[in-house]
Parts: sequence; C-alpha cells; structure tokens
Amino acid sequence: MLSENVVLLSSATNVFEVININRGPCGERISHYTEIKAAPVPPDAAEKTYIRWLISKKDGAPTFAMRLFEVEAGGSIAAHYHPWEHEIFILEGEGKIRIGSRWYTFTEGTFIYVPPNVEHEYVNTGNRTLKFICMIPNKPSTEEKGPLKC
Repeated sequence: MLSENVVLLSSATNVFEVININRGPCGERISHYTEIKAAPVPPDAAEKTYIRWLISKKDGAPTFAMRLFEVEAGGSIAAHYHPWEHEIFILEGEGKIRIGSRWYTFTEGTFIYVPPNVEHEYVNTGNRTLKFICMIPNKPSTEEKGPLKC
C-alpha cells in the first residue's frame, strides 16, 4: 500500500514522485520502493530502463548506494565499465549479462558480482520487466585502468 505522501505521475510507466520519506531519529530510513521516483536511464546508456536511487550518500549512507533497476521487455543497458564493483540481486524477470568477454544468463534469485574496471552490459531477454537491486560503493573501489581484458 502506498503512503498518502506519494503522488502517481504515470500509471503507464508506474512512476511515482516522493513527497515524504520516513526517517528516524538515528538516521535510519525506511520506505517502500514505489515511493522513490523511477528516473529513465539516459538513452545513450540504456534502452527502456529506469533507475530508483533507494539509498545514497544524500541519505547519510557513508559507504554504499542501493539502486533498483527496472528494464522493460526488450530493454538493455549498454556496455560500460568504471572503477567500482557491483553487487546485484535479480528480483524479477530474466536476462543475460556480459562480464568481460563472457555472457551469463540469469533468472529471479540470481546474484552477480561485477569486478571494477570490467566491461559489462545487460539485456532483458524475457517478456516482462526485469527488476534488480544493484549496490555500488559511494566512491571508486580502485583506480580507473580502462576495461580489463578477461
């Protein structure tokens, strides 16, 4: 159930605008993911893909950010690399990921580790929205060295 502090912007894309996030006196934060606006990933980086920044430095998280990606059927995230790792957990859907030179398929319940500086890309191969949690450090976990060959 959605909070009364959330406004539905688009029922077609299930996009919500946050009006209020529950924060506690110790700095804790608890909310439903639908209370965070899904922003489109820029078209030069992905197709039919949205991101929700669930937890980030702005929330006082000193070490990691938690993001929820939603990739519509037929969508993808283009090949890229960066000097930080990814810890991924697939919530819904199915797809494939290329890490370095190797492709892997995944379904709900799969966990994935992508090392820093390794080129990777994602493709939704199913007929419904692919949803996954992606954790990243708030700062690079190594020096940028260009894509590692593996």
